[in-house]
Amino acid sequence: MAKLAAQKEPAKGLVIAAFAALYIIWGSTYLGVLLAIKSIPPLFMAGARFLVAGILLWAWCLFRGEKMPTLNSVLTISVGGILMLFVGTGAVAYSEQYLPSGIAAIVVATVPLWFVLLDKRHWKTNFSNKKIILGLLLGFIGVLLLFAGKRDASGNGNHMRIISFIILIVGTIGWAIGSLYSKYKEVEGSTTFKAAIQMTTAGIVSIIAGFCVGEYALFNWQQVTPTSIGALVYLILLGSLVGYISYIWLLSVRPATLVGTYAYVNPVVAVFLGWLVVSEPITRQQVMALCIVLIGVLLVNFSGSKNE
Repeated sequence: MAKLAAQKEPAKGLVIAAFAALYIIWGSTYLGVLLAIKSIPPLFMAGARFLVAGILLWAWCLFRGEKMPTLNSVLTISVGGILMLFVGTGAVAYSEQYLPSGIAAIVVATVPLWFVLLDKRHWKTNFSNKKIILGLLLGFIGVLLLFAGKRDASGNGNHMRIISFIILIVGTIGWAIGSLYSKYKEVEGSTTFKAAIQMTTAGIVSIIAGFCVGEYALFNWQQVTPTSIGALVYLILLGSLVGYISYIWLLSVRPATLVGTYAYVNPVVAVFLGWLVVSEPITRQQVMALCIVLIGVLLVNFSGSKNE
């Protein structure tokens, strides 16, 4: 793939468009989730998003004649999808009921730090690198700063914010574990087919979870607003399909470290859009926390480690 990319340089405009998809579309999904869950329960919303996107991507794979993975491979792929999409992205949907979308994006920006902590195969290398250790410390200090000194007038509101924050942290850990699991569990199947299976499985599990926690009792189709429907369609078509395809394509034509810069831009985009569209406040404390987290992630990612 690298040789092919070297032989035929992709159109510059196409590369710019793909990066814009990662930077802007993925950064805007936090606002999209916030608008979608205004009238759709979070787990049902996440379930619909992934199930529809997964079915569309599955149909595309079959149309292209891609080979269906074996049952064992499907089960293995599904585990990664449940961890990344149901636990990881589902946690974002749940937490945004009580947390601003910008704060959720800043917390999710710590995912690269969890990769370092959880990737046992590279512990010896990672924890002998002072820049990585410093980056880890800075990243988690930034997250703690987000909630330092926070007190709500409503005790219940503050209680739910703390619970949501914990769920969001669990979600970032789930995403990292799922990614590492998918990375080290080599299975057959194309990248697009794997994504289709992961999305479909995560969608089904999200909907089942929604029924288990009683979301059906709070859900009324007649109360779903056009804004929520539009946001859900945006998340399906742009967030889950265009953004993902752009990501996979860019990895084949540009260095992974360059493609990974979306992790630094997404929280900035999310914070800005949250302020612009739904008037979420941008405090000095949030800006400081964002800067500290991003510096920590930068130190980790550009520490000189050769780990793939």
